[in-house]
Amino acid sequence: MEKLLLKEFFALDSYSHRPLFDDCQYVWEALGSLEEYLGSIPLGVIECQIPEGVYLINPESISIGKGTIVEPGAYIKGPCVIGADCIVRHGAYIRGSVITGDRCILGHASEFKHSILLDDVCAAHFNYVGDSILGGGVNLGAGVKLANLRLDNECVQVSYLGKKMATSLKKLGAIIGDRAQIGCNVVTNPGTIIGSGAFCHPCLTVSGYVPPGCRVQSISKSVIQDYVDRNSF
Repeated sequence: MEKLLLKEFFALDSYSHRPLFDDCQYVWEALGSLEEYLGSIPLGVIECQIPEGVYLINPESISIGKGTIVEPGAYIKGPCVIGADCIVRHGAYIRGSVITGDRCILGHASEFKHSILLDDVCAAHFNYVGDSILGGGVNLGAGVKLANLRLDNECVQVSYLGKKMATSLKKLGAIIGDRAQIGCNVVTNPGTIIGSGAFCHPCLTVSGYVPPGCRVQSISKSVIQDYVDRNSF
């Protein structure tokens, strides 16, 4: 299980919330201490302009860094930390227990809950990010959904090389390593682990463990070449 260790996924040297990962061995373990960490740091410091039309719920437990742009219509619930120079777009829904690094994009109609984003993450359009960790420079294409709850409501297990590893987490979305790229309308099953620099082509369902630098694509493709007489419709 060495490939599932924290050091294999994230470069944390410059991350503002590196202490969150200090006692973690496996890559998903920081999620278990996220709420405790948020309760241990100063919150309620908002260093950017908040225009009319932004919904701040529990503002005393929300911190937002300098240079961040929050557009009207965004909904932010504390506890929450948003880094510097981020963009929180109209219609973004931040449900609480979320930490982002700097220069992140939290986009229109995108929902975030109980998740950790490192620096330079882009989740710009119609994304669901729940109980997940996104590494530095990760990009989620439009419509990417990180499913976090099994249909049978059992604790999520991580699959690695044919073996199952218990996480003791009822909810676990995806762990996505630094610089990975996830194509439009991809759905990841609960407990999906994607290595650094991996690529997932659009419109796939991804499960289990994807090694660093790998490309996930569908090998089944059907093209119908018969001529269609549109006048017949």
